[in-house]
Amino acid sequence: MIYSILKPLIRVALFFFCRKIYIQNKSLFNLKGPLLLTANHPNSFLDAIIIGAFFKHPVHFLARGDAFNKPYHRFLLSLLNMIPIYRLSEGKENLVNNNYAFAASKKILENNGIVLIFIEGICLLTNQLQPFKKGAARIALDYQGKNPLQVLPIGIAYDGFNAWGKTVQIALGNPFFAGQLLPFEDRAKNMNHFNAEIKQELEQLIIAPTSSPTNKSKTIQLIATIGIILHYPIFSIIQQIVHNKTKRTVFYDSVLYGCLFISYPFYLLLISMVLYWFLGQGTLLILVLFILSARTIVLCKNPNK
Repeated sequence: MIYSILKPLIRVALFFFCRKIYIQNKSLFNLKGPLLLTANHPNSFLDAIIIGAFFKHPVHFLARGDAFNKPYHRFLLSLLNMIPIYRLSEGKENLVNNNYAFAASKKILENNGIVLIFIEGICLLTNQLQPFKKGAARIALDYQGKNPLQVLPIGIAYDGFNAWGKTVQIALGNPFFAGQLLPFEDRAKNMNHFNAEIKQELEQLIIAPTSSPTNKSKTIQLIATIGIILHYPIFSIIQQIVHNKTKRTVFYDSVLYGCLFISYPFYLLLISMVLYWFLGQGTLLILVLFILSARTIVLCKNPNK
């Protein structure tokens, strides 16, 4: 319920956070379950946020378990259909909890749902493909639903990290039926074959976008300059807080997006109250221009900063 309400708002927020999102094979976002999405993982939770925002049907995500350590984090991430899965580096004692993650994924798929797993099992802030874990293959092998399971490879890449106003490239590959990827009787052979086939697909789908120069008209640049001044109070504070909290981690982009997503409506409310005090009925028009100025900031931002 909460996920369905938030999804259109998430897409609107991405319009102000990213300069451009290019999508290849966009029609595949309409696929129904049972569907297992296998994607690379260059940019922490932002990958899941972007991919999930464009799918027509709800997506459940397997996400790194250490992000669920605090109760309120667990509550918020659960509202976004995220399921914790743990790596050995996050504590050997937590690996037993992965049985819940795989059981939950199996149940979702057998109820004709969609599950996204980042097949590398690690995020290093790079578009380079990392060695695969066996979680995706395990989910496909354990599936026992009535309807055939499809597997859809997805490549996602960015023109930069640790900065807002980025360009994103998403490429959806050709969907497989799970049986095509699991042709052997031996479980270990099936896992290796599954990963080899998905790797071959993802290597073709990960296309790093290039940063384009910001050749905008002087009028647009002027509006962007005004927008920077108007948004400085909220953005400078949040950016500094997020920078301090995410040092030496891969979470900067996703936490910055999340903080702005939550705080910006309150900032708009404050601005609208001030404007109404001085302008009365003219508030709505000024507020619309205020919001549009935020978009011009993204369009005019130097992609290398």
